Amino acid sequence: MRVPSRAGGPAPSVRSSGPPRPPRRGRFGVHLFLSAVSLVFLAPLLLAVLASLRPYEETAERGYFSFPEKLSFDHYREAYTASGMGEHFTNTLIVAVPAVLVTLFLAAFTAFAVARLDLRGGVALLVFLTAGNLLPPQVLVTPLYVLFLHVDLPWWMSDSMSLYDSYWAVILVNIGFQVGFCVFVLANFMRTLPKEVLEAAIVDGAGVWTRFWRITLPLCRPALAALATLEFTWIYNDFLWALIFISDPGKLPVTSSLNNLRGQFFTDHNLLAAGSVLVALPTILVFLLLQRHFVAGLTLGSGKG
Repeated sequence: MRVPSRAGGPAPSVRSSGPPRPPRRGRFGVHLFLSAVSLVFLAPLLLAVLASLRPYEETAERGYFSFPEKLSFDHYREAYTASGMGEHFTNTLIVAVPAVLVTLFLAAFTAFAVARLDLRGGVALLVFLTAGNLLPPQVLVTPLYVLFLHVDLPWWMSDSMSLYDSYWAVILVNIGFQVGFCVFVLANFMRTLPKEVLEAAIVDGAGVWTRFWRITLPLCRPALAALATLEFTWIYNDFLWALIFISDPGKLPVTSSLNNLRGQFFTDHNLLAAGSVLVALPTILVFLLLQRHFVAGLTLGSGKG
């Protein structure tokens, strides 16, 4: 269809809008493959949720891969009360929240210095921090254990009067092992930011702190949200460091509460499944709250040529 132009000359042709084209056949195979992979990954979780809702007698008689006859939340109430999960949840938050905040704060400072201040030796520092992540953490268990035993703390910081058997030990270890990875991610992210923004800020008289806090850091919100989700999940699920550096059972994290559901001669696996689902709920909630920023941080730059 042609539309006459005002000058009398021929106007460019305009295609009439027709019915939408059907999706390509190749996409059906892609969606089918992705659905199958998702089902494989979700199968253990779905099986655990189903087992947690069924009585143990039913699964013992008919098996876990049978159609349920009775579903209830009795196992969840029993798992929460019998394991002391509420106290252990508090212990985990005492460790995870400060560790995540301090890790991101220190990593953002270091990444800004490496990526934006032309720091001498910045590349070597970035390589050093990245290489530290390749060191197996189990290698440092014995040196850190001996060190923490000899580091004294005042009574208001630790009732054990030392770094050992305190929340500070687990917090410091998690910060030390996670900063390198966060610096690596944030430094590479900051290098993708336009230099013209910081150059204009320098012309306007902005100092280093202003350039970092008011300009660079807000632009790094997707990367920070993605890292916050990952770091909280890793620190929340950690069990090794707390088991080594904390001897008081009342200070152990929530992952240790699952051991309280294991009997000496008999273990109700349905009850254990309910406890595992309860332990996993906070990480799922954090991901749902930060999902938009998390996906934006992972896909940033994917559409650039």
